[in-house]
Amino acid sequence: MSNCCTPDGSCHTSAEIKTTYKVAGVGSAHCQGVVAKAVGGLDGITAVDVEIGTGLVTVTTTAEPDEVLDTLIARTVDEAGYDFAGRVAA
Repeated sequence: MSNCCTPDGSCHTSAEIKTTYKVAGVGSAHCQGVVAKAVGGLDGITAVDVEIGTGLVTVTTTAEPDEVLDTLIARTVDEAGYDFAGRVAA
């Protein structure tokens, strides 16, 4: 039995990958909520954490984010009225 399997034989392979992006203009709880709701509604994103003031947006995905997801997040943030500044180096 591998590490991902439970005693009853079912396997859980839900890897969580966290990626952080920078978004300008997140200065209040209202802004935090708008960005979190917009980004959290995208397919493939299982969780979103938005920091007020710093504008750091950490998304949790089950697959490695790629350019397609980055572009989708950028467009979503822009449509929500904020400035997407890209990924933050790990």
